Amino acid sequence: MTAPFSQSVEIGLKVNGERVRRTVDARRHLIDFLRLDLGLTGSHAGCEQGVCGACTVRVDGAIVRGCLTLAVQLDGADVWTVEGVTETGEIADLQDEFVARNALQCGYCTPGMLLTAAELLDAASTPDRTHIREQISGNYCRCTGYEAIVDAIEATAAKRCGMPVPALKEAAE
Repeated sequence: MTAPFSQSVEIGLKVNGERVRRTVDARRHLIDFLRLDLGLTGSHAGCEQGVCGACTVRVDGAIVRGCLTLAVQLDGADVWTVEGVTETGEIADLQDEFVARNALQCGYCTPGMLLTAAELLDAASTPDRTHIREQISGNYCRCTGYEAIVDAIEATAAKRCGMPVPALKEAAE
């Protein structure tokens, strides 16, 4: 019996601002490359079908599903994970609002939600709640019911624009 076809390919890319060169299996997905080869475990492998958004990362300025993207497709690309944008401080205010508004519970969806929200906030300085919901609709959250996530994104947008920030909602008793 022969081994299944496998081809290794050398790739070079930037990950979180640092140059990386590795030899990878031609069929290795980006999420596995990031998690297993580089130890960047912030993004999660959820459904592995591009549906849940847990594997969301930024490639050349746009969010993509890491489970649908092959690592070899990224030769020469600029990849940012939640670890990278956290380290730069780019999403610090968004993270603060997620905490203040209890927009995370188990945390599994949070990295993908943060990167998706960051893309929205970069594109639209004052998105309304409908636009926010549309943007995050491809990211599943099984814990929060989304309301707190929308609140956190809305509050971050307001702060960034110098507008009044919606008040924190009281917890139900």
